[in-house]
Amino acid sequence: MNESVRSTTADGVAITEVVVVVTGAAPIQQSVVDQIPADAVVIACDGALDHALAAGMRPSVLVGDLDSVSSEALDWAERHATIDRFDPDKDHTDTELALRRAVDLNPTRLVLVSGGGDRLDHTLGAITALGHRSLTSIPTIDAWWQGERLRVVHGPGDTTLDVPVGSTISLLALHGSCTGVSVSGVRWPLDDAELVPGLSRGLSNETTGRPVTLAVSTGVLTVLIPDPSQLDADQPRPLTEIP
Repeated sequence: MNESVRSTTADGVAITEVVVVVTGAAPIQQSVVDQIPADAVVIACDGALDHALAAGMRPSVLVGDLDSVSSEALDWAERHATIDRFDPDKDHTDTELALRRAVDLNPTRLVLVSGGGDRLDHTLGAITALGHRSLTSIPTIDAWWQGERLRVVHGPGDTTLDVPVGSTISLLALHGSCTGVSVSGVRWPLDDAELVPGLSRGLSNETTGRPVTLAVSTGVLTVLIPDPSQLDADQPRPLTEIP
């Protein structure tokens, strides 16, 4: 999984199609691993390297202060990956540092993958890091967290979601007010609405058509989507095929 499809823009800037950042302190579900394209560039955050290797992934980059990775996984990384090691007294989490590394690869799609863990602060920090302004250049931002899928849309932006009719999706303004929010293909559509933190207006909507279309003018919109087993379920589809 270390070699990714690369292309260049008209001005010669290299583009990586899909970059996957693996983080967290828990095993990664096989249903999520099945969604990762074989040519994705995989970046592991510290101890998440152990879980990535156990899941069959082969990261090409290891990032962090390396205080939680096992000696066996670190030995593997020294032979097979690039290691970006940081002082433990750093100002950013390992996940934030890995996301910075991902941005440098100029991906068309960024995917944060985690089996989760027992630290709520780490969970909130990692998910909200997807709303940082440095990621606005990435067309599509997804996450799989404990088997649940998220899509993060930086405004102004739009996206489509191909999920089964009758699914529940939630729209959250985790990073501050979102204006110009529109969503169609759901039981309770929105048109140029404002969503704000602390209010549940976008919570638990029901899909009525395919695809679901979303747009946001300003702010960062986080969309929670059904787990992979509910997605068109005859066969898992790689991320490159999921709108």
